Parts: sequence; C-alpha cells; structure tokens
Amino acid sequence: MVGSSSRQIRNICVFGGSSPRKEKEFLESANHLGQVLAERKIHLVYSGGSFGLMGGVSIAAVLGGSQVLGVVLKALAKEDLLGKTIEEELQVSTMSEQLNTMFKHVDAFIALPGGLGTLEEIFHICSWAQLHIHHKPIGLLNVNGFYDKLLSFLDQAVEQEFLTSSA
Repeated sequence: MVGSSSRQIRNICVFGGSSPRKEKEFLESANHLGQVLAERKIHLVYSGGSFGLMGGVSIAAVLGGSQVLGVVLKALAKEDLLGKTIEEELQVSTMSEQLNTMFKHVDAFIALPGGLGTLEEIFHICSWAQLHIHHKPIGLLNVNGFYDKLLSFLDQAVEQEFLTSSA
C-alpha cells in the first residue's frame, strides 16, 4: 500500500481479528508477528483484549519483552468482549478517538486477517496516507492469501482510475 520509510519504527499499530475462532495458521502468524516485534524491540499498540489474533500478537509481544498498549473502547471493556488487555490500557469513548489515539502513538501500521473492523481501520489509515496526512508505512500480512481478493479489487480500482497506483 504505502511504501516503506527510512525512519526507524519503534512503535507499530497492529489491526486484526479478535474473534477467538480462527484457523491455526492465522493464530501462528499473529504469534510470530508478536515475537518478531519483540526481537526487533518494537512496541505494540492495538485495540486491546486477549482474544483472537489480537490476543495472540499482544501476548507474544509482551512475553518477548515488548511494551504493549491497548486502546480500548469503553463500551467493549464494560462488557468484557475483548478479554483482558495485556500491559497498559487506555479507554476511549468512540472508534474515531480510538484510531486517533493509536495513530498518535505509532510509526507504522500492519493488518493481520480480520473482519469489518480491521478493514475499516486499515482503509481509514490508507485514506489518510492518500490525503498526505501521514507518510507512515502500512502493510498487510497476507496469511494464506487472505487478502488476495482485496488486493485484486484494489488493482481493479486502479485500472478503472478510482485509485492511483501510489495509493
């Protein structure tokens, strides 16, 4: 999506599915990502909780020695829909506040497989990049070809000139 940057990445925001029912390969990839972040001394910022891929990446990151910040919607925290956040937690009132808070704390973004929330977050960040609001690197972790059809759709949007190839 957006090209890599020459500046050092110290904090990364990871988006991904929080549902506890996931394919083994997706969970393994989330765990591996958390381990790699820790090995590279990169701190994790995410939407909080301990379930699904988001739980896997956060647990692996903290076990490896990374600092972890969960930015959690108060409504979800009240209902305990995400499980317990590992390490530090900030609670916010709206999804816009959540994304803005995560944005302010990170140098880059990556999306694991996920549903509508993950897509909303990554497209929001990509839109900001297209509008030159930021120049932070953005990536998709395309586990088992999860994002293949989305990437094909984006290629079609470029071909039909709804997107530029740089977007």
